[in-house]
Amino acid sequence: MSASAAPPSPGKQRMTPSEAFVETLASYGVRDVFGIVGSAYMDAHDLFPLAGIRFLSVAHEQNAAHMADGYARATGRHGVCIGQNGPGITNFVTAIAAAYWAHSPVVAITPEAGSLTAGLGGFQETEQLPIFSKITKWQTHVMSPTRLAELTGRAFHYAMHERGPTQVNIPRDHFYGEIEVEIPRPFRVERGPGDRDALREAAKLLANAAFPVIVAGGGVSMGGGVAELVRLAEALSAPVVNSYLHNDSFPASHELAAGPLGYQGSKAAMELISRADVVLALGTRLGPFGTLPQYGFDYWPKQARIIQVDTDLRVLGLVRPVSLAIHGDARAAAATIGDEVHALVGEPRRDPARIAAVAAARDAWARELAARAGANEPGRVDPRRALAALAKARPANAMVATDIGNVCSVANSYLHFDQPDSFFAAMAFGNCGYAYPTAIGAQVGRPDRPSIAYVGDGAWGMSLAEVMTCVREGIPTVAVVFNNGQWGAEKRNQIDYFDNRFLGTDLANPNFAEVAKAMGADGLTVSHEDEVGDALRGAIASQRPTVINLMLTQNLSEPFRRDAFKPPRRLLDKYKPYSAKT
Repeated sequence: MSASAAPPSPGKQRMTPSEAFVETLASYGVRDVFGIVGSAYMDAHDLFPLAGIRFLSVAHEQNAAHMADGYARATGRHGVCIGQNGPGITNFVTAIAAAYWAHSPVVAITPEAGSLTAGLGGFQETEQLPIFSKITKWQTHVMSPTRLAELTGRAFHYAMHERGPTQVNIPRDHFYGEIEVEIPRPFRVERGPGDRDALREAAKLLANAAFPVIVAGGGVSMGGGVAELVRLAEALSAPVVNSYLHNDSFPASHELAAGPLGYQGSKAAMELISRADVVLALGTRLGPFGTLPQYGFDYWPKQARIIQVDTDLRVLGLVRPVSLAIHGDARAAAATIGDEVHALVGEPRRDPARIAAVAAARDAWARELAARAGANEPGRVDPRRALAALAKARPANAMVATDIGNVCSVANSYLHFDQPDSFFAAMAFGNCGYAYPTAIGAQVGRPDRPSIAYVGDGAWGMSLAEVMTCVREGIPTVAVVFNNGQWGAEKRNQIDYFDNRFLGTDLANPNFAEVAKAMGADGLTVSHEDEVGDALRGAIASQRPTVINLMLTQNLSEPFRRDAFKPPRRLLDKYKPYSAKT
């Protein structure tokens, strides 16, 4: 690893801790901060405009942290959130956990109760470090105002280079006073490709394989390694599949692209990887949801040699046994393995048989996917037909954030991207209410690209208040709300296992388009298939915050976790009618 030089520092200067804090944010290129204003940090907050920092006031702190996550994933820069000590900070928890599993460089600034009254049970006081201890890459408590700039800068450095959230915990009285301080400057630490002998061995295994397949993980897109992966795949004529919920890690239009693995993914990808004798898992931890059976198909190749490359030593061989583990950067490793393959085989030649196999698998899956669509009903669109229409209308440069739930999960089959940093999902944490604030943050970070949220009607109740934020801040994010009047994922389990006893899964919704209009946004209700594409195109063209109230049938696809679900068994006589259906 090599470090690039930091810009020269002007040396120590006399200033207030608030000024030191804000100067540090500016030093690390912070342009936008998401949060709710609070008395604990108002002295620093007052300086944001003069430092060129935009403060985006949100409706709920959880959504501020989700916005910081989306911002970071869309831009590759830090996302920053801040709130009032105590309840404002505890509201961050769910979103910081989501950012942790998404490897997002989010910096959570957590002002704390005053240092001189800590432990006395004062107003809005709680211990704020333990709450985040398992969902951050690094935490710090600012022990003295003199270290505020130093520790804040370190949090930014670790968040970017360890790819995950960090926390700066600041007693509220530490923003005041006078200090002499040197503002830290960012510097970059480059990651290498990994052990050279292991990389040469990987190249030999791939070059000599009968049917090599590459799994493109999130590390490829996060590390800017798509071009290097394309070169490697073409050198091998190797099919490329996306790891679960990383559909933007390889260009979908490429002739070697097979689509995503995992729940509601591409059966073409699963069929191709099942044939592999060597698999290169590049920039992926091979998480369980991306390797479990799907569509009744246990596709993971049991006898294949697995080569895994990741920057996190702890995930190597963690989920699946591997033949070769390489601790390195996905981009650098792909480039080096590509060079080694070229040295072994000379000028690469296209393998027509492998390319034809990819095309055949993709065509077969496209036909099957089309056949899976159900029938529309009066005033309601079949979910799969709606998702297909949205896919056709979506601009090529659009970013999409998806929530969890049945319809949003099915969207995995219909989301294809040629550009990295385009697809944002809640990943392994899987929390509801994720998509809309994340799409808002992505829009703030990349105003040059359309940003769309796919949200179920249940999850929409957790995030719809942020429509007011979009109106107030002029953010033209589009929310597509799948209005089918149900918590679909859970309802599917009630259908399959609980004899259609629908307890807590039916929803009585208002007209979400009219609610959006009442907040000052645009709202459209879509109830016919031929209206879906025009609605999305029009919403994007309007450059206005828009909610598309998309009326869907209650048709539900396969449940999420059959592997983790057991039919009910009842022993008491009064509950025996509720035993599993036989």
